[in-house]
Amino acid sequence: MSAPAHQIESPSPWVRRWAGLIRSGGCVLDVACGYGRHLRYLSSLGLAVVGVDRDETALAASRQTAGVEIHVADIESGPWPFAPGRFDGVVVTNYLHRPIFPSLIEALAPGGVLIYETFAAGNERYGRPINPDFLLRPGELLERARPLEVLAFEQGLIESPKRAVVQRICAVRNRGEPARLDIGFASAGAFALE
Repeated sequence: MSAPAHQIESPSPWVRRWAGLIRSGGCVLDVACGYGRHLRYLSSLGLAVVGVDRDETALAASRQTAGVEIHVADIESGPWPFAPGRFDGVVVTNYLHRPIFPSLIEALAPGGVLIYETFAAGNERYGRPINPDFLLRPGELLERARPLEVLAFEQGLIESPKRAVVQRICAVRNRGEPARLDIGFASAGAFALE
């Protein structure tokens, strides 16, 4: 019997692109980490990784990854389990629960990096999710990331690994340097304005 696809997925190209901005040897939080594709990748970069998810079954495989701390928590209906300023990076992919955005931002230490990628309005034409509660409005990640310094933002249709409409952001907390804002609608021919 082969492993389910969600257990063998490679890390998101967006996460791979920006993970190098996280302080070397720093601590990073993977929110709604599921089966741990980003936990394993971030750990392989020498980062201390903390994963949080409510699915204990999915987390079981991640418990075996060296340098990874696992938290089973329902962050949608329970308290936010992490202290402010604890993380040098926060990674969120394919997950949206709008009320936790302030907690995500507060969890970042000065210089901490938020790397976020999830589905956006228009995705309902290509598959799940289709519920507007789980789809970002145009430009919403830019709004939600305030007061962080946005380094890169993209929104639109991607073709790989499957066709979907997404928004992506990389933003930094209190970096103290002028920002180089990279707002895009196309990336290496794989990202198109919807």
